Amino acid sequence: MNNDMSIISLVLHASFVVQIVMAILLTISVASWAAIFRKLTAIKRIQNLNEDFERVFWSGTSLNELFSAASQNAKQAGPMERIFASGMREYQKLRERRITDAGTLLDGARRAMRASFQREMDAAESQLSFLASVGSVSPYVGLFGTVWGIMHAFTGLANLQQVTLATVAPGIAEALVATAIGLFAAIPAVVAYNRFARDIDRVAIKLETFIEEFSNILQRSLGASAATASGH
Repeated sequence: MNNDMSIISLVLHASFVVQIVMAILLTISVASWAAIFRKLTAIKRIQNLNEDFERVFWSGTSLNELFSAASQNAKQAGPMERIFASGMREYQKLRERRITDAGTLLDGARRAMRASFQREMDAAESQLSFLASVGSVSPYVGLFGTVWGIMHAFTGLANLQQVTLATVAPGIAEALVATAIGLFAAIPAVVAYNRFARDIDRVAIKLETFIEEFSNILQRSLGASAATASGH
């Protein structure tokens, strides 16, 4: 068999439809890797910012000082700090309206934090659906290219008097490259999706725990204020 069976040669000699399929899959693969690196950096940044704020929060700094710093640093703040700022902002607005009912104050702060939490999770989960689509669709796109390539190869062999392995192999090999490229695009996307989904679930659990802990702190603060007021 004198045919050049290198990958590049197989791609160059594939039928036009199979080449289009390969080009689409390679483009998807590049976009997928770009999304993976962006999401990897973004999640690492979220985790670091949350840890930094949590350390400061439990260091004994007053809530007003933390809120002032969070308001000034809104653009560079992490999700936990923005959730805290949302709760404190709503809490202070209600206090400025002379609302003294502890339940109303806590419910308002909690609703504001839950809304902020949902926005943060929506942002953290961006591009995950793209990776899931790449992981599920790419193999089928590659399979379509393979089926088309094999069909094209056998159609070309119909006029030959004698068919041997040497005449069949190149066409089939060209077609199978499409499936290989489809798997090359799908496997990293699936692995990355599972890894990011697990990391984002951990971030969500940490943020929900913080919301509950901060709500308890506000409740104790309101209880202490009520006790002081009744004492006077």
